[in-house]
Amino acid sequence: MSTEHRLKPGKKVKLAELSTRGKDFHKDRDAAEKEFEELKQELAKLQERLYAESKQKMLVVLQAMDTGGKDSTIRSVFSGVNPQGVQVKSFKEPTKEELARDFLWRIHQAVPASGYIGVFNRSHYEDVIVVRVADIFPESVWRPRYEQINQFEQLLTASDTRVLKFYLHISEDEQKQRLKDRLEDPRKNWKFSADDLSKRKEWKEYMEVYEDVFAHCTTDEAPWYVIPADQKWYRNLAIARVVVSTLKEMDPKWPKLPSGTKGMKVG
Repeated sequence: MSTEHRLKPGKKVKLAELSTRGKDFHKDRDAAEKEFEELKQELAKLQERLYAESKQKMLVVLQAMDTGGKDSTIRSVFSGVNPQGVQVKSFKEPTKEELARDFLWRIHQAVPASGYIGVFNRSHYEDVIVVRVADIFPESVWRPRYEQINQFEQLLTASDTRVLKFYLHISEDEQKQRLKDRLEDPRKNWKFSADDLSKRKEWKEYMEVYEDVFAHCTTDEAPWYVIPADQKWYRNLAIARVVVSTLKEMDPKWPKLPSGTKGMKVG
């Protein structure tokens, strides 16, 4: 499995000390984009085998600050695969029905079935990130959720689900430029929300909360990757490398013909 940008369990992380610049890790954009296209072809073939085998599954979790590029990542990395075998779920503010149940209820319903790749655009981690920064629940509620999340992900792993978690790491300056683009470009106006500006004022608080998430919920079974995301071309490459190398490690097999059907003729 690709280990670049992978966090180590039990090790505290300071996001300010981790580069957001893909250029610090790859100098040649043309070469990076060529490798990315080759990886997408590999991904399509591996995903077809995963779907045909229908025994294992993969869950990809994407978290980021606003404008971090979650939607763009999904479009870019998974655009070449058979949509029949990939399910994307976006988690918004919980509904009244969801709030009446435990915080993992809506998450568990969305995990991928055998043969599928599931992609979460935001995830169960919102319930230890947003609720904490916005002071929706007291610490007595959100702190136990770290261990509950770890146990949930251990359950998924024990059920033949490979869990990959990516934090798309952008700088404050890059976010500022992307928000400015949303305001000034008519094609991007629809993406803008005034709420993004209020959350931007809480940047420091969000960084501290994410650092706690990584410290408590990075495990060998369900690793976190902090992906430099200021340059989209490097972000896409780094994530594709991890997804493809993990699928190779899973090594899904083509199913064999059912017993008694070998040698049958089609009339």
